[in-house]
Amino acid sequence: MAGHARWQIRLFIALWLLFLWRFVQAPFTFLILNTFLGYLPIEISFHISQQRPKNGLLFWIFTLVWLVFYPNAPYLLTDLFHLSLLNAYGVNGLLRLDLHVWLYFTFVLISALSCVILGFWSLNYVATVITKRYLHGSQWLQAILVLVLTFLSSVGIYTGRFLRIHTVYLFISPELISTRLLHMWTPTMMVFVGLMTLIQLFAYWLTYLAYHQRLTQNQ
Repeated sequence: MAGHARWQIRLFIALWLLFLWRFVQAPFTFLILNTFLGYLPIEISFHISQQRPKNGLLFWIFTLVWLVFYPNAPYLLTDLFHLSLLNAYGVNGLLRLDLHVWLYFTFVLISALSCVILGFWSLNYVATVITKRYLHGSQWLQAILVLVLTFLSSVGIYTGRFLRIHTVYLFISPELISTRLLHMWTPTMMVFVGLMTLIQLFAYWLTYLAYHQRLTQNQ
């Protein structure tokens, strides 16, 4: 991604977070933190490339931090369920033309779409960098890497949505959540993780096709 595009994204996120902080009211104030956390892996990916960090250990530290925060980007897909708080349907069973409803629909969609789409870009970018840097550019190994990272992301979404374990807890009190993480592997949990992995892979595939089609046309 070109440098000017990165600064456009940074400016947009900063202004959007400021807007949410100023205008969004309860119960949708969660959008402020979730949007910020969803953007962090995107920003981290901006600092990873085939050339930097030059130190291999530092590169893997950056990549690990990216992976820890990455599930926060697709996590915003599950925030769409909060739209039910708007009671969008009237007594006649039809959607209400209520500006309050559609304003908050817009707020949730902008946060979710920006973090999810840019998050998929960062997933593809980080996987590409790892493949070219350490796996000799193998497309098959990159596909497997994307699959593994997406599965781990789905596990992260589960822990955040149902165990209410925020990413920051991994740094603040990892010993307090280790037991819950070890005992969360149930059949229902695995079905949820499978569904989230399927959704993410499908969306990633469409994003990947659109991106590479654009590259082909520009060549």
